[in-house]
Amino acid sequence: MKPKEVLALCREKDVKAIDLRFMDFPGIWQHFTIPVNKLAEDVFEDGLGFDGSSIRGWQAINESDMILVPQPETAVLDPFTTLPTLSMICNIQDPITREDYSRDPRNVARKSVNYLKSTGIADTAYIGPEAEFFIFDDVRFDARANEAYYHLDSIEGEWNRGRVENPNLGYKLRHKEGYFPVPPADQLMNIRNEMMQTMIDCGMDVEAQHHEVATAGQCEIDLRFQNLVRMADQMCLYKYIIKNVARKYNKTVTFMPKPLYGDNGSGMHTHVSLWKGSEPLFAGSGYAGLSEMALYAIGGLLKHAPAILAFSNPTTNSYKRLVPGYEAPVNLAYSQRNRSASCRIPMYSASPKAKRVEFRCPDPSCNPYLAFSAILMAVIDGIQNKINPGQPLDKDIYDLSPEELAEVPKTPGSLEEALSALKADHEFLLRGDVFTEDVISTWINYKSEKEVDAMRLRPHPYEFCLYYDI
Repeated sequence: MKPKEVLALCREKDVKAIDLRFMDFPGIWQHFTIPVNKLAEDVFEDGLGFDGSSIRGWQAINESDMILVPQPETAVLDPFTTLPTLSMICNIQDPITREDYSRDPRNVARKSVNYLKSTGIADTAYIGPEAEFFIFDDVRFDARANEAYYHLDSIEGEWNRGRVENPNLGYKLRHKEGYFPVPPADQLMNIRNEMMQTMIDCGMDVEAQHHEVATAGQCEIDLRFQNLVRMADQMCLYKYIIKNVARKYNKTVTFMPKPLYGDNGSGMHTHVSLWKGSEPLFAGSGYAGLSEMALYAIGGLLKHAPAILAFSNPTTNSYKRLVPGYEAPVNLAYSQRNRSASCRIPMYSASPKAKRVEFRCPDPSCNPYLAFSAILMAVIDGIQNKINPGQPLDKDIYDLSPEELAEVPKTPGSLEEALSALKADHEFLLRGDVFTEDVISTWINYKSEKEVDAMRLRPHPYEFCLYYDI
């Protein structure tokens, strides 16, 4: 869509407001709104000013002015506002140099795609994430000097089998048995259908929706793969739609990787493939029908996975999902069917166009622009340097001897470990000026101070269970 077409759409749909959106550094969508009569063609070129010092991880207060430039191809009618509103995603620029801002996550994603093209390896990176989430009926939490707690509830929760609900009709999902019972056990079918249809109405290509493994409302809605920047844009809209549809039903959604103890966490298995024109480059005659290029891509992912996880699993909570001995993909190995391996090659279709690599570590707490870009840069590095991924892990991980298991590298055990890995291994991210040293150091410092240290300094409620009577 061109600027003239956006203005024509506004007239056709009697739009009254324009909502301008962008992603902050850690990964939360931000916005402000202007009357529709303030949107002229020159705004798409000149942009609009705002205070960058108030955005997490961005400008200092003495250099706070920033420019926000709407991208017409992202225009969509907002399905939730009372006043007819059209939203657009924006790029961020420096007001003096008019250069794209290095810490704008969308700019990083755009540069990663441009770098891929410059290498001659491929001209398109397709990304297909499978984001999981929980729909809860109630959430309460706080953390103070003298207390800390959280409380979650769901009509589906196993713990509510004996609750007085006037009447309690049963059909509570047992732990790890939420995949795929029909209603009435699955009590969220209608909500997910509305989420799915709202996404379709907003131009998104939805492939499926279903309940996920955990009790208490774990769900998944899958989108068809798109090019990297478009998919990152769509993941922002995906979260927006899911959260707002849930709110209509007086429910709440979280993309936290591990909100419940003792049941499955929420991942975001991310499918990756490279294409040149209409030719899929990951299909071949090698292991699991992969090309040599695809195997090298896996080599890059496995080599750089600890550093990638600083972006793809960027919360302290992420590592309560990635725990050895459970179903989480903590093994830095590849396999054509083994879901305990961090890189899996789906075997659902023999079509060369369906051949891709599924990187199973990421979770939906990530900033999609940064996570997808880090994944792509590792793939490129693997291909350029012909990184051998080693032998596949086709055995059941639970059947391996302790000696065999010890030889399989593991994902980092904490956000602190992942940030340390990023600090030691980020040269591959700097190529093509995709990530900059400024972006890397700001990310490490922000996460270390605001999250790692903030968690380390606070007593944990379970510590009282363990130690109060010492």
